[in-house]
Amino acid sequence: MAREKRKFVCQECGYTTPKTLGRCPGCKSWQSFAEEVEALITPERHRGIGQVSREPEPISQVKASDVERHLTGMLEFDRVLGGGIVPGSVVLIGGDPGIGKSTLLLQASDALSRNYGEVLYVSGEESVSQTKLRATRLGVRSDTLYVLCENNLEQIEKHIEARKPKVVIIDSIQAVYLSSIQSAPGSVTQVRECTGHLLICAKNRNIPIFLVGHVTKEGTIAGPRILEHMVDTVLYFEGERHHIYRVLRSIKNRFGSTNEIGIFEMQNTGLVDVMNPSEIFLNDREEQVSGSVIVSSMEGTRPLLMEVQALVVPTNYSNPRNTATGVDRQRIALLIAVLNKRVGIDVGDADVFVNITGGLRVDEPGIDLGVLMAISSSHRDIPVDRQTVIIGEVGLGGEIRPVTHVDRRIQEAAKLGFKRAIFPEYNRKGLDIDIDIELVGVSDVYDSLGALL
Repeated sequence: MAREKRKFVCQECGYTTPKTLGRCPGCKSWQSFAEEVEALITPERHRGIGQVSREPEPISQVKASDVERHLTGMLEFDRVLGGGIVPGSVVLIGGDPGIGKSTLLLQASDALSRNYGEVLYVSGEESVSQTKLRATRLGVRSDTLYVLCENNLEQIEKHIEARKPKVVIIDSIQAVYLSSIQSAPGSVTQVRECTGHLLICAKNRNIPIFLVGHVTKEGTIAGPRILEHMVDTVLYFEGERHHIYRVLRSIKNRFGSTNEIGIFEMQNTGLVDVMNPSEIFLNDREEQVSGSVIVSSMEGTRPLLMEVQALVVPTNYSNPRNTATGVDRQRIALLIAVLNKRVGIDVGDADVFVNITGGLRVDEPGIDLGVLMAISSSHRDIPVDRQTVIIGEVGLGGEIRPVTHVDRRIQEAAKLGFKRAIFPEYNRKGLDIDIDIELVGVSDVYDSLGALL
């Protein structure tokens, strides 16, 4: 018999080494290596896993067929998935502990089982009775929703083969293991191999499979990075525990738009779709307060209006602090440098705090001008007109760069009652909007300050 080959694998990034190391050369994390037995590649191991071999075909002769998507009954969930669930797809959902991943999937399972047939919900972290307690609270009573408490992937595949469900949910992939691999559940090897088996199972049987994934302290999916490349769709469930709103964000989607978001409200009976998030996020806005402005961001295919708050105060430390919630802190430092160099407003001796209200996180540069104006407003203690929405990206030269879909952003602002829109002058070209709102084009930061403060 061949000797077992042992190796040490980083549980954060999957880096492999023949001996243990204190610090991982790949992700620089400490004490992250675990000993694993390298799985031997044998014919028996891969027998029957691959799909049936076919001859190559010219793409011009391939017949395209319309795929009927399964609807989850949750409009925001279907929006993020690209219009529903594609049969045979594998969807990975990650998020912080307790954020509501299991709640979301259990609610979706109830609607799917009622409309399309049997759904198999595999819980590797909770017993069947514990899952029933959550189902009772959410009002889930479908007779075609089957719950299974199992961690062994071989047994799970047998139940899938026997019941032939329309949808399968694995909660979570880190709790599932293959008995042929001598590694603990949740290890890099187990997660990769189990995902590969489930991927082939989904493609061969044309069954959509949802995988719940744990996240690391940095907020990324735990396990090897290849996990996100293997699946068809990667979704992140985000939100602050102290806020009632949750955001489902699409990072990768082979069957729909990426960077799409769905917004839910967490209630006692479960998650509820938020159909007009802009109006909700602006409801509790204070009137005429310095450092508060309204910006417009494109989240996937939908414009979203939100409030940016900034607070500039004298520092009590030798090194001033820049603190940001919901926006990149490095971007805040860049905007402060532009404000100092191009306009002459120096806030280098003050603490700067920036916050996106509602617990949202925004990465789009189209809110740069709004963040910069909020900092300037707080520094000068001059309020910005509450009926004005600000749109634009700020360049290093102080210029206001154009943004995409400015017409849809302005239309959303007008629908919510805003009377004035500050946007890049370049976006005036070809802009055809027949709505009652004042349009002010600006080309640099000086123009913006003159129009607002």
